[in-house]
Amino acid sequence: MTTVRFDLPETDAFTRPYWAAAAEGRLLLRRCTACTRAHHYPREFCPYCWAGEDRVAWETASGDAVLYTWSVIHRNDLPPFGTRVPYVAAVVDLAEGPRMMTEIVDCAAAELRIGMRLRVAFRPEPEAGLAVPVFRPAGT
Repeated sequence: MTTVRFDLPETDAFTRPYWAAAAEGRLLLRRCTACTRAHHYPREFCPYCWAGEDRVAWETASGDAVLYTWSVIHRNDLPPFGTRVPYVAAVVDLAEGPRMMTEIVDCAAAELRIGMRLRVAFRPEPEAGLAVPVFRPAGT
């Protein structure tokens, strides 16, 4: 019997470029050519001005962010999170503007500070053929 993984996405034709880029170590965003705003998570339309799919394109993000907020998770019963506790769930402000939910790695919770500079990293998930974007302190 296989265990359901709650930490991995279900990819589809639309999100496949995002996950392919992540596997290559690149973070993609979507940017609207009508209002020029970037957004994350990827959507087929602009969530700001509602421009359609023909006005929204993929763009490689810089990978730079600052910490907006975080929470240390001490208990999670969904597989495989229970084997990872404690871990830091966070919201970061990407340099391009959007906020993104993520995990902070390679940093003790006591060292986290709002406004802390972060850099994207990618956690490989070989069994799924994916890499998941996470963030670590810049310069590490």
